[in-house]
Amino acid sequence: MNSQTAQVEDLQLVTYPSAVNCTDFFVRFTLTEWALRPLQDEATHAAAHFVADVVDRANPREPGFITVRLQVRADHLLVEVEDDQSPQPPSASPRLADRRTGVVPRGDRGKIAWCEIPLPMGVSASGVALPRRDGRRSLVQEQMAGESAVVDPDLARRVLTGLNRFSPDGN
Repeated sequence: MNSQTAQVEDLQLVTYPSAVNCTDFFVRFTLTEWALRPLQDEATHAAAHFVADVVDRANPREPGFITVRLQVRADHLLVEVEDDQSPQPPSASPRLADRRTGVVPRGDRGKIAWCEIPLPMGVSASGVALPRRDGRRSLVQEQMAGESAVVDPDLARRVLTGLNRFSPDGN
């Protein structure tokens, strides 16, 4: 079995309740780009479960960070959620639809919760259609060069609405 990683995407979030919604958007978008839509519901459920667990135990007055990571490896999708919370013994690994899951401590701070989801029948990591990235500069680079960048106001409104669904104190 080939255990090499073919593709990795990650997103770092603050441990506020809005992190759960952002995780949902991130997982769905990434798996759409990778043409792995059949895995969206299960991967979103696993990632949101791990993120919600971290957010529920976080102190909203002293938020930490969460990194949500998706990896296509060999014959599975690996969903990882890494946190930087105070040292605590790893909780029992959650059971997610009889998938391989685990929790690994990260030294003196935090842990990594993970879940492996099999790729669709007949698909391997090397066969996943990954998006092509062009050499386009970022909006920040364009603005620094004096070029004006156009941001779709409807898109900005939808993103901000999604991020502001919950307040930092959990209400």
